[in-house]
Amino acid sequence: MSGIVTRFAPSPTGLLHAGNYRTAVFAYLFAKHEDGTFIVRIEDTDRERSRPEYEANIFESLAWLDLPIDRQYRQSENAGRHRELLEKLVSAGSAYISKETPKNPGEREEVIRFRNPGGNISFPDVIRGDITMDVTDLGDFVIARSFEEPVFHLAVVVDDADEGVTHVIRGEDHIANTPRQILIQRALGFTTPVYAHVPLILDTDRTKLSKRKGAKALTEYRDQGVLPEAMLNYLAFLGWNPGDDREYFSRDALIETFDLARIQKGAAIFDETKLFSVNQHWMRTLSAEDFIMRGNLSANNQRTLYAIVPLLKERARTFAEARSVLALELAFFFSEPVLERDRLTIKEPPDRSGMTRPTLEKLAELIRTLPDGVSVEGVKETVMPFADAKETEGKGGRGAVLWPLRYALSGQERSPDPFTITAILGKDEALSRIQKAVGILEK
Repeated sequence: MSGIVTRFAPSPTGLLHAGNYRTAVFAYLFAKHEDGTFIVRIEDTDRERSRPEYEANIFESLAWLDLPIDRQYRQSENAGRHRELLEKLVSAGSAYISKETPKNPGEREEVIRFRNPGGNISFPDVIRGDITMDVTDLGDFVIARSFEEPVFHLAVVVDDADEGVTHVIRGEDHIANTPRQILIQRALGFTTPVYAHVPLILDTDRTKLSKRKGAKALTEYRDQGVLPEAMLNYLAFLGWNPGDDREYFSRDALIETFDLARIQKGAAIFDETKLFSVNQHWMRTLSAEDFIMRGNLSANNQRTLYAIVPLLKERARTFAEARSVLALELAFFFSEPVLERDRLTIKEPPDRSGMTRPTLEKLAELIRTLPDGVSVEGVKETVMPFADAKETEGKGGRGAVLWPLRYALSGQERSPDPFTITAILGKDEALSRIQKAVGILEK
């Protein structure tokens, strides 16, 4: 491995959303592109709000995205090291114990503050170029509530240094934190890592993506039937592009192509419609067997289930939608539809009342001539000349032929075309349904 080390450092204080995991994706892709190391550090020092179930969900989500972790840490396990370096800063005069006047009764009376030398702090940012900030107005900022309770700025500096992090890839909302952390690094004699502050992800209304506003956890999309390769592909393109027109990348292709320099400065928009479009692309690349397995699809006729996979790929953007289509719109493939006489005859012209029954009988004659296992095109070549003739004769047109056939087979106002239905059902089942429709019209 190279010397490149990146990290993803989430706090387990709630379920993380796509915006959080996009940072993990960038950190992982960069590390792997450079043959480096990807670290996950759980920043669990907020004892009141940290929850084990949130931590478990973080690792579950990263595993689902297929982002293997090289090393992992829990920040709370570094408490002894944090105390050691706090004491070092205080002994060196770089920090001091500050007596505070509590704002409210019972609040802490002492904190540890960093002795701020003031002036300008400059650092290069891979994405934004050189950044300079005057730290004078920050005053002597708090780095710990006590020797046992360091705040974010101290803990993250110590942990990054001890873990050998070379590149800190994080959201642009952390830019303001960076000068404080550089001051602490200098006081401790640590090397400053390379910073890359990525753009925020906005909702479609251009407000910051936030769990409080209803942004979903990644596992919710998983449970909706979004494929991990689709989510990874989509997240990678939120604020980054490969420099050409390609849209669909596997994980390996992303690793090969990823370049921090191609991350944009402007905010990216998280759009579910686009995510589902990307997901549909990846669903369509699956074999019928994989589609059924990964979608957890089942039916009472396995042969028919395999045959309708192309229809599901055409209609569904997620596997939740595929299951819904299978249970509702395409359920007629697995059980005979209930027909209504008025719906069968709805395409009869006023002067041709009663034409549907002989039309269906003629269609049955034609379909009876078909071979077993006939293709969709074979059905169409047999049926369409009859429908075209009705169009030429002005006897209700093609609709007066194709509508009752489709309805007789499916019982649906909206369904695949009758040629496709016939080919999938097979000649015998199609004839059985047509004869039952004729029987309804005889009553």
